[in-house]
Amino acid sequence: MTALTHEAPEVTEVDETEEEPEAHGGPEAPPRADLDEALWQAWKTLELPEGFHAEIVEGSIEVSPTGRHCHGQIVNRLRRALDKFLDGGDHAAYQDMNVIHELTAYVPDLFVAPEDDAEHVTEDGLGLKASCVEMVVEVVSPGHRAIERDRIHKRRAYARAGVPVYVLIDDHDGHGTVTVLTSPSPGEAVYAAETRVPYGTEVAIPDGAAKGFVIGEAITGPRRNA
Repeated sequence: MTALTHEAPEVTEVDETEEEPEAHGGPEAPPRADLDEALWQAWKTLELPEGFHAEIVEGSIEVSPTGRHCHGQIVNRLRRALDKFLDGGDHAAYQDMNVIHELTAYVPDLFVAPEDDAEHVTEDGLGLKASCVEMVVEVVSPGHRAIERDRIHKRRAYARAGVPVYVLIDDHDGHGTVTVLTSPSPGEAVYAAETRVPYGTEVAIPDGAAKGFVIGEAITGPRRNA
């Protein structure tokens, strides 16, 4: 991981290779494909109260509430800035929409995809195919489970789906950090390159439709508890 500094962002190569857990005795588990299909069917039938959304993240259905004020403030600042940056182009910023990859479903805080999205809608109309998504953004919510989901599970999931750029805005990492992950390897479920900076240091998106878009203090606010 790149050390936090106030200098220019440094891009590093990262190794996220994980060892497979050892097999244990006991009843034989159902085939993975059957479990994935069961989760998919369960997810499609969920009826949640207003203010909640459900995702399928690495073999679990995750139900999350609407973010707190600080979370929503950052997301909305980012959305407004991205709308201006993408204006006149072929892509747009999206919120509150499912991104579908095989039998998994995600609801990023924000993502960038073609503005003319008709050909990218899934056959069942549940969302957009992950293959059309250029960038996803997650603003980390408080709580161990939420932090782990965005930093670890969704990091692997978006890489597995081949999303070119994953931006993680994290209030809960030191005084606040922005991490830009690029060069996904779907087979390994890892991002090969990472740029990580503290709040207050500008970082530019290096690839895709949002290339050159800068995330800085105007979006994140100043360093937390500095």
